[in-house]
Order: sequence, then C-alpha cells, then structure tokens
Amino acid sequence: MAAASYKRTAHRWRLLLLMLFAVFCAFGSFWLVQVMQGDDNTPGTGAGNEPDYIIDNFSWVRMSEAGKPRYVISGDRLTHRPADNTALVDKPVVQNLTTDHPPMTMTAERALVSQNQNQIDLTGNVDIQRPAGTDSQPLRIRTQALTVLPDEDIVKTDQPIDMKLGASSVNGVGMLANNATQQVHLGGRGQIIYPPRASR
Repeated sequence: MAAASYKRTAHRWRLLLLMLFAVFCAFGSFWLVQVMQGDDNTPGTGAGNEPDYIIDNFSWVRMSEAGKPRYVISGDRLTHRPADNTALVDKPVVQNLTTDHPPMTMTAERALVSQNQNQIDLTGNVDIQRPAGTDSQPLRIRTQALTVLPDEDIVKTDQPIDMKLGASSVNGVGMLANNATQQVHLGGRGQIIYPPRASR
C-alpha cells in the first residue's frame, strides 16, 4: 500500500510540474507577442512609416478635371511614404502648365508633397520665377519656405521675402500670391524700391 501511495504522489508531482511548465510557456509566448507588437507601434519603426517606393530623376504631371496638364513636379529623388500618403522630394522643380497666363516655376532644396491635402511645402532657397505676360511684368520671389496650393494657383509664406517685379524691388515678411489673378499681397512691414524715373 505504501508503495502504491508513493507512486500516486510522485505521479501527481510530475503532472503538477508539467502543468506549471505549460502555463509558464503560455505566459512567455504571450509576453513575447506583446513586446513585438509594442515595438511595431513605436513611432518611426512601424512598417507603415517605411517608404514603399523611391524614384530617382522623376517627373510627375498632375492633370486637371478637364484632362489637361495642370502642373508638373520633377526632382532628383522622390521618396513616398504610404502612412500619410506624402512624398519627400530632393531638388524639386514645380511648374504651372496653364495657358491662361505666364507659367510660374518654383525651385527649392526640398519639398513635402501631401497628396491628401493637395499641398506642396517647399523649403530651403525657394526661388519663384514668372516671365512677363501681356498684362504683367516679370516676377521673381526668393524666400526660405513656401506653401503651394496648385489647384488654386496660390503660393503663400510667413517668412521674409525678396521680390522683384519688373524693375521694382520689395522686401517684406509674409506673402500671398495668386497666379490666376496676377495679384500679390504682402504682410507686415516691408520696403519698396522703385526705379528712378527716366529723365525727359
């Protein structure tokens, strides 16, 4: 009887140890899964924040609702991130292709293109040039940051600007320019330099 009782007790201990080992493995697996999920959700490390494609020396044409070219964006490199549907562009060139008024060409060091908001943010040595038109003088604007709303044909900034309109020069802080209406609004204080009048 003692031997049988000893065997039953030993069997129960082995069964208990096996159950504890199984529970330990289950909790260990659960902890490992949680750690891995936590790492994936860390900003900047999730797969959704990684570029899904990179294009060198690209050119991208945006069409209007009528099926005509609206503007073209080109650059040295485009890096697209699917998480927020944005594209980082190195050495961007943005040109309006409308035939209603002179085209406006913008260059910069970098650009952030937000396709969801249809907005382009240019930064670093931004240079805007528009040739003379039938009813307008040549325009050149230089600044360090510029927001472009291509569908509305509007560019704006809250940074200092250096603008030349024909032979006149303007320095100021802040600007809103509408290429469709050929109007430029300046914000804050600035300085306007007119060319001397021609002597009669």
